Amino acid sequence: MTKLQNAVPEKLHGLDHLRALAIALVFIFHYPGVADLPGWAWKIIDFGWVGVDLFFVLSGFLIARQLFAELKATNSISVKQFFIKRFFRIIPVYLVVVAVYFLVPVFRERESLPALWRFLTFTQNIGLNPSINGTFSHAWSLCIEEQFYLAFPLVIAALVYFKVTKKGVYLIAGLFLFTCLIRLYIWNTYMAPLIGKEGGDGNFWVTWMYYPTHTRLDGLLVGISIAGLVVFYPALTEKITKYANLLLITGIMILTGAYFLCFPRNGFNANVFGFPLIAIGFGCMVLAAISPGCVLYKFKSRITSSIAILSYSVYLIHKAVRHLCFVYFGKMGLDEESYWMLLLSIVFTILGALILRYTIEKPFLRPRCTVRGWQCLAGHRLLRRRR
Repeated sequence: MTKLQNAVPEKLHGLDHLRALAIALVFIFHYPGVADLPGWAWKIIDFGWVGVDLFFVLSGFLIARQLFAELKATNSISVKQFFIKRFFRIIPVYLVVVAVYFLVPVFRERESLPALWRFLTFTQNIGLNPSINGTFSHAWSLCIEEQFYLAFPLVIAALVYFKVTKKGVYLIAGLFLFTCLIRLYIWNTYMAPLIGKEGGDGNFWVTWMYYPTHTRLDGLLVGISIAGLVVFYPALTEKITKYANLLLITGIMILTGAYFLCFPRNGFNANVFGFPLIAIGFGCMVLAAISPGCVLYKFKSRITSSIAILSYSVYLIHKAVRHLCFVYFGKMGLDEESYWMLLLSIVFTILGALILRYTIEKPFLRPRCTVRGWQCLAGHRLLRRRR
């Protein structure tokens, strides 16, 4: 068994660093701004939207690796067990935050909320116009991930049932090409005619290009591809990851190129070439980060590990907590664009995430919430009743 195969099931500190980077990028991108920042800093902040794409690559890799490993070992997957695990990992804390948004109006960073059923069905990203329903709009990415969690194991189960699992690579390649072509079609058909006209494209771009699932598959597909490489082609993976640090540098260079392509973010180059380049760049970094020879793999940090653990809760509440800080500390005379306000927003977001982590997330992640755990619990209760 190769070193990489031994390493993959362990705690991957390299991925913790990347997850911490992803949530930091998202947080700073959504923050309205701090006075006196130099122009170059603003340009980097404006590129923070790619943090979501890094989350997509990480999710695609981690979920696919789990299912592919099970498929390789047993030639099947337990869809039921997968869904139950995902439910207890994602849904409880999400429902708590949704409930707070709907029951506590002061928690809302903007005035309007989409209909509740959109949050409960994870379809909020479909046709989302932030100028109309801008509150908790960042849940659009969670919708895409939940749709992925629902569809992906079913697709694998179907490939297994029809005994065409080896054809899966063509499906991934076809979907990657499809998501690029659909963006090209949307751009040429709907976006290009709006260029130069009064009012520009308004919110059309985010509604029909940035938020929809079918236009944002790049990151998830790259993550799935990396998982397939690691699980099914370990020898090839080991050869590639011997140059892990070079792979990391390559990923950074690709992202640097994407940075220049993606200004403006709703431009032709960004949508046709930038999105896939960002996914590939982050994919290189993820593959490097799981390799024992990579500096990210070797470096252990309690800070990034803790941030990674809290990243989901931070993502859910960061806009609302920032809004509350603006409201209450603003009444005390603290400027919204001050560094103190930024620091307070970070501190209270982390505190809020800690509360969610230890009151909601962690209790639902205990062993009793696995399929076997629930079966044991049910059997224990039945035994007590008989006694």
